[in-house]
Amino acid sequence: MASTPKRPWYAEGLHFQCQGCGDCCRGPGGYVWVTMQEAQDIAAAISMDFDRFAATMLRQTPSGLAIVDGAHGDCPLLDANGGCRVYHQRPVQCRTWPWWDENLASPDRWQDAATRCSGMNKGPAHSLLVIESERAKEF
Repeated sequence: MASTPKRPWYAEGLHFQCQGCGDCCRGPGGYVWVTMQEAQDIAAAISMDFDRFAATMLRQTPSGLAIVDGAHGDCPLLDANGGCRVYHQRPVQCRTWPWWDENLASPDRWQDAATRCSGMNKGPAHSLLVIESERAKEF
């Protein structure tokens, strides 16, 4: 007799609506992973020659290609008002926030992340199907 798979704690959905605050892009905390295509698209979006963009904004790490931290660990693609200069060309890692495994590991982890993200627990509920489809994207 097969057992029924356990439903995740967020099976009834979670609320999230980006507030455009840029808090998820500020402060030290890790890398913004990009593919070569994403890097090329971002360079084009900010009208920068790709070789210059690569030399000033990218770092090759053993784990992959990443955008170099800006001032105070902030993403260097934030504008003066804290908005993303490449919002429509942002990489998958940024597009899939807050549906990252570390945030969805438990209700406590979700609430911990929500202390740093004003869009979590606000706005429309996103269904399990939507959340799982976002989680499935690689970055």
